[in-house]
Amino acid sequence: MTIQSSRERHSFWHAIAARIDLPIVTAFACIIVLLLVGSLYSENFLSPEYLLQQLKVASFLGVIATGMMLIILLGHIDLSVPWLLTTGAMMASAATAYGTAGAILAIPFGVACGFVMGLISGIGVAYLRIPAMIVTLAMNAIAQGLMVAFTGGASPADSASPAMRYLATGELIFGIPNAVLVWAVVGGVAVFVLSRTGFGRSVYAIGNREGAAYLSGVPTQRILMFAFAISGALAALGGVLLAGYAGKAAQSMGDVYLLPAIASVVLGGTSILGGRGNYLGTVAGVILITLLQSILSVMQIAEFGRQIIYGVVIVAMLLLYGREKFTR
Repeated sequence: MTIQSSRERHSFWHAIAARIDLPIVTAFACIIVLLLVGSLYSENFLSPEYLLQQLKVASFLGVIATGMMLIILLGHIDLSVPWLLTTGAMMASAATAYGTAGAILAIPFGVACGFVMGLISGIGVAYLRIPAMIVTLAMNAIAQGLMVAFTGGASPADSASPAMRYLATGELIFGIPNAVLVWAVVGGVAVFVLSRTGFGRSVYAIGNREGAAYLSGVPTQRILMFAFAISGALAALGGVLLAGYAGKAAQSMGDVYLLPAIASVVLGGTSILGGRGNYLGTVAGVILITLLQSILSVMQIAEFGRQIIYGVVIVAMLLLYGREKFTR
């Protein structure tokens, strides 16, 4: 009886341990540590107003990281995020110059530009079999060239529309920033799609083993193509929000978001080699990166130092969470 009870207790704790997602737990534990460290530098660090402001800042990265997570789950990487983000911001702002109709269509137009560019990248990856790193890097350069030509190399003169400003800085309910609500909607849709639809199951299947997914009847090319299109649209949406937050678009405004977006996804336990990941982990990673940025800013760490830290984090998480992929 004693041996049986011992076995039952062992099975119980083993089942609990199997349910615990170590990367997510680690990320949330690091968030708590950062909050405690931040409180040592500033008395207002733990105030509800400051934390809500940090959540608003995190929402911009959260929208962008959602698209990045989709691509990483497929076992690929999207390096076109910086200038697709900037393209979405610039095109949405430019549309506001065309009267009332332009102001109304500004947000969907900016997002559509990102979608089309992402779709082109997806065609290159899925149908032309160009490595994602190459085709997205090329698309990033193309988008940069187009935007520089559009603005003449100067800072864009167009301002964000009232709707863009309200979406990024307004508060619709209970004092919660609209940007946070946008992230919540995007995240809710992402969770539903990844866990409850054939598209989501196909994404995980392709990330685990694309050849096996293809042989089992998964339309791998179509899934890849639309995944990159969605990533482009979400990057552009992030740009629209940032333009609304700042009041206008700016050259290279997306450059600082590439590594944080990748780091947020990887920190949350999504395997950078594809096939495994949980959106809750990405949420934790986004909040963690945002708090880390805040603390580094308070400590007056230069931007190059932050980029070094993000790179180290990505390599460390690959070593911790990605090694099992090689043993499959």
